[in-house]
Amino acid sequence: MGETGRIRVGACSWTDRELLSSGWYPPGHRDAEPRLRYYASRFPLVEVDSTYYGLPSTRNSALWAERSPTGFRFDVKAFSLLTGHPTRPEALPADLRSALPPRLGRQQADPALLDEVAHRFLAALEPLRAAGRLGTLLFQFPPWTAPGPSAEALLRGCRERTEGWPVAVEFRHPQWWQKEGYDATFALLAELGLTAVAVDMDQSLPASVPPVTPVTTGRLAAVRFHGRSRAWGTGTKEDRFRHHYTREELAAWTPDLRSLADRADEVHVLFNNCCGDSAVRAAETMRELLGA
Repeated sequence: MGETGRIRVGACSWTDRELLSSGWYPPGHRDAEPRLRYYASRFPLVEVDSTYYGLPSTRNSALWAERSPTGFRFDVKAFSLLTGHPTRPEALPADLRSALPPRLGRQQADPALLDEVAHRFLAALEPLRAAGRLGTLLFQFPPWTAPGPSAEALLRGCRERTEGWPVAVEFRHPQWWQKEGYDATFALLAELGLTAVAVDMDQSLPASVPPVTPVTTGRLAAVRFHGRSRAWGTGTKEDRFRHHYTREELAAWTPDLRSLADRADEVHVLFNNCCGDSAVRAAETMRELLGA
């Protein structure tokens, strides 16, 4: 089977400020509705990253579903608190802010608070799921989340709170997918029914995650392309993600993507090199290489 319907390719945002100023959107497509409709006419997949910074709303979920065609998919990034990232109280609904310590760092929030936040997060996405537009929830864990008992407990808690929902997991700590930890990581994700997210990034850094392509659920495989900047983890957002993929770099990935499609019902390929129009241009080239 060809790319369409099996390997979906898109970008990690359709509202990124640099994309909006790049000229990729034609005149008359700056407002929310025509912007999404135009993006969805070019790609079958997009990632929602705003949900990492604040909880989504039911209204927006309904609008996303209404403004996208049948078959389009949204992969939705989990709210920062749910993945163990530092979260400002102001990012929470007003009635929950008092439950969050003002300087919550790398320690986990109160389980009762996590339960309530997860409940509201999922409830707001129900229109998207009901319309058949939800691809997966993306739980991206911070670089200090290394393999071990506390990380396993974190993963199990995330799975319990999202029971019945599709979830993909991206690790930023390299030990999860290095040779000595690979088998245990694979087994844990497979046991919990969580999709492993493969990554493309510069491989010369201490924090480089190996470019392995495990398939831990038959339902979905996923790859996120972060660019190959050596400023990963140290520079500004623009420094970290500034990379223009060459055709040769993307072509080298096509055998792996086709292999993933042989092992999973669907493959999601997302470009996170969100500087200017680099992500959408890379996605266009990848779709061409895959025969879309």
